[in-house]
Amino acid sequence: MSQEKVHTEEFRVDGEKLISKIKELLHEGNIRRIIIKDKDGKTVMEIPMTLGVVGALLAPQLAAIGAIAALVTEATVVIEKAGDGSVQ
Repeated sequence: MSQEKVHTEEFRVDGEKLISKIKELLHEGNIRRIIIKDKDGKTVMEIPMTLGVVGALLAPQLAAIGAIAALVTEATVVIEKAGDGSVQ
């Protein structure tokens, strides 16, 4: 059984742009997990992305992200991506 490589990326965004950044990242694909941290580095929300989670199934998480965006002025979005990051 081969081990899948996972790499992470971090993005710092203003609270008001949080949802649009999350949607942008979701459209890129192959994301395994999204972690949202406040400006102090504390994890506010962690969303595991399972295969087939799309559309209406993401609506509750996006609503929660909207509530978080209203409370934070600055957030860090950490994403875990599957694969080695190379383009095939």
